[in-house]
Amino acid sequence: MNRFFDFRKGRFKRPAAAALTYDPSTSEPPQIVAVGRGVTAEQILAVAKEHGIPLYEDAGLVEALAHLDVSDYIPRELYAVVAEVLAYVFRVDAESKNRH
Repeated sequence: MNRFFDFRKGRFKRPAAAALTYDPSTSEPPQIVAVGRGVTAEQILAVAKEHGIPLYEDAGLVEALAHLDVSDYIPRELYAVVAEVLAYVFRVDAESKNRH
């Protein structure tokens, strides 16, 4: 019988968030403008919502971006998944413009 209890099991994971900027008129890849966990992640999400910036959830991508620094450009290894995010954002923006 195991008499030890692991307090980490079932522990609430702190939310994580990252924000990217991208200008398709340049040859530069997307750049990280914010990344954080906990309260910082909540602030990133609040600012995005306040400014009507579309949100895209991908825990794996956020974890990968969390290892980078603000102002870093995304590495080539993440181009494909970030391209999916950008396609989603462009689609949401287009739909929003069509509604107004």
